[in-house]
Amino acid sequence: MDFSFDTRTRGLIDRVRTFVDEQVIPAEPVLDEELAATPGQWHVRPVVRRLQAAARAEGLWNLFLPGEAGAGLTNLQYAPLAEVTGWSPRLAPVALNCAAPDTGNMEVLHDFGTPAQQERWLAPLLRAEIRSAFCMTEPDVASSDATNIGTRIRRDGDDYVITGRKWWSTGAMNPDAAVFIVMGETDPDAPRHRRQSMILVPRDAPGVRIVRPLTVFGFDDRDHGGHAEIAFDDVRVPAANLIAGEGEGFAIAQARLGPGRIHHCMRALGMGERALALMIDRARSRTAFGRTLAEQGVVREWVAESRVQLESLRLLVLKTAWLMDTVGNRAAMTEIQAIKVAVPRAVQQIVDRAIQLHGGAGVSGDTPLAELYAGVRSLRIADGPDEVHLSSLGRGQFAAAASTA
Repeated sequence: MDFSFDTRTRGLIDRVRTFVDEQVIPAEPVLDEELAATPGQWHVRPVVRRLQAAARAEGLWNLFLPGEAGAGLTNLQYAPLAEVTGWSPRLAPVALNCAAPDTGNMEVLHDFGTPAQQERWLAPLLRAEIRSAFCMTEPDVASSDATNIGTRIRRDGDDYVITGRKWWSTGAMNPDAAVFIVMGETDPDAPRHRRQSMILVPRDAPGVRIVRPLTVFGFDDRDHGGHAEIAFDDVRVPAANLIAGEGEGFAIAQARLGPGRIHHCMRALGMGERALALMIDRARSRTAFGRTLAEQGVVREWVAESRVQLESLRLLVLKTAWLMDTVGNRAAMTEIQAIKVAVPRAVQQIVDRAIQLHGGAGVSGDTPLAELYAGVRSLRIADGPDEVHLSSLGRGQFAAAASTA
C-alpha cells in the first residue's frame, strides 16, 4: 500500500496552497462586501470571476476531473489539493472550477453523456461559462433511500415529460445554472434499482418553476448559488436528453456520489485544519485568569485531540483514494462509507471546539467558524445520512464475517 505524493502532486500542493493563501483567503472579505451590496441576488460575484481568471492563468483548473478533459489527476493526487481548498470552502473550490454540484455533474456528463450532451453542457461547464444543479432529493419522501423517488419521467413520442418536486438542489438559485440533472422514475414496474433514470432539463424549459430558496442554519449560500426547491410541472424535453438510458439512474447516482463523498471529506479536512489554526491563534493571543488560553490544560487537550483526529482521518482518506484508483469505487465502498461518517463527525467536533474557544466571536460572523460549522454539519446528511452509511457498512461487515466462517 503506497499513497505517498509524487513530484507533480507535491508541486501542485505548493501552487494551490500559495493561491489559496495569497489570493483566495484575502478575497473572502471582498466577497462579503459584494454580497452585502447586492442583497437578494444570486449571480456569480465579480471577485469569483477574478479568482477564476487567475486560477486558469496559473493552470489550476478542473483539477478534480481525470483524463484529457481535466487535469488528469488520480484520486490520490487530487486529495491533498481538495484539502487545501477546504480552507476556504466558499471561494477556493469555485475559483478552481472544482465546486459541487458542478464537479459531480461534469463527471456524469464525462462518463455517461453522449457526444451531443457533452458538447452542449459539459464543454461550457468545463469553461465555467454556466453552472448546473443536481435534482435528486425530494421533500415528500425519505430521500436517504433513492428508490423512494416519486418524480416521474414519462416517455411521450420523441420527448420525455417530467413531473415532480425536488429540493436541496444546490446552485439552482443562480441564474447561470443553465441545466439541471433530474433523477426520476421511468418504469415503476421494473426491478427496484432499475426504475430510475436521469435526464437533462434546461433551466428555461417550460414548466420548470423555482419555488423558493432554502437556507442552511440561516446561511443562504448566495456565494454558491444557493439551494432551491424546484417544481417540474409537465416539463417536456427531447428524448435525446436522457442520460445513458432508461433504468440507469440508480447506477449513475452511485457512480456520481462515490467520488463526491470523498471530495467532501477531502475538503472537510481542510476546514478542520483552518479551525485548528484559528483555535491555536486564539489560544496564544487571549489571556484569562492570569494565563494565556494556550497554557490552560483543557485547551491543550482540545488542540491535541484535534491534531490526532485530523492525522488519523487524513490517512483513511488517502487510503480510500488509493483504493479507488487501484481497485475501483465498488471495491473501496467500505472505506468510502467509513470516511463519509467519520470525517464530518470529527471536523464538526473540531470546529465546535474552536467556536467554544472564541466565545461570542465564534458564533458571530466575525470569524468563518459559524459558517464552517453549518457546512460540515450538513455533510452528515448530504450524500446519504450517517445512519444509512453505518447500516450499510455494518451489513457488509456481517456478510464478510459470514463468508469466512
